[in-house]
Amino acid sequence: MSIVVAVLNEQENILPVCKELATVLPSLPPCEIVFVDDGSTDGTVEQLKQVRASIPGLESLRILRHDRRCGKSSALRTAIRHARGRWIATIDGDGQDDPLELVALLALGTEGEQKGRAPLTVGTRLKRSDTIWRRIATRFANGLRQKLLHDGCPDTGAPMKVFLREDFLCLPYFEGMHRFLPALFISYGVPLVCKPVHHRSRLHGHSKYTNLGRAIVGIRDLLGVMWLRNRTHLPKTVQEC
Repeated sequence: MSIVVAVLNEQENILPVCKELATVLPSLPPCEIVFVDDGSTDGTVEQLKQVRASIPGLESLRILRHDRRCGKSSALRTAIRHARGRWIATIDGDGQDDPLELVALLALGTEGEQKGRAPLTVGTRLKRSDTIWRRIATRFANGLRQKLLHDGCPDTGAPMKVFLREDFLCLPYFEGMHRFLPALFISYGVPLVCKPVHHRSRLHGHSKYTNLGRAIVGIRDLLGVMWLRNRTHLPKTVQEC
């Protein structure tokens, strides 16, 4: 499995996040950890190099760096394209996600595969540790997406997800796609499994998105995803004759 983390100016959070990841690795199958720095202007990359050199178990941590800020979806795409694992696990790099949750999310994924089809497993944040305005904005956005996309996911932008690498690489890429992965995966025949997970307060720093900024971009992207789903026509099976 490849655990991928997209980061932007998270220098202060790198050490505690990586320490937690190191403690979880023994509970997971053979893993690699891939960080993608999306054009940070602080010491994020230098901190990652120090972590790689100093924390036992993280000697093989991989660090990829964009030459400029391209957005979270682009960073995740870079990480997944370069990942070597068959399974992909995504988490945020701000400390709000508990990496121990990945154990159960992966188990649900492998269980689904044994039953016939590997799912997209989403760790839904039922009780978010954010400001009240951010919670209100997120609740509205999730409600609107569910109403228009019917994706069956109460928290489509949840950072913690587990899925097959090959399934992700089949999806059309656009910046902002990480907020619509349940709807996109479903369009390509991938089932959805949701599991409630714990959500914590950000360790240091602040979010890179404002409510207004996310709303403006999110509405445009939502219309685009509706168009994509309407124009996606795939066979359920293919037979060679």
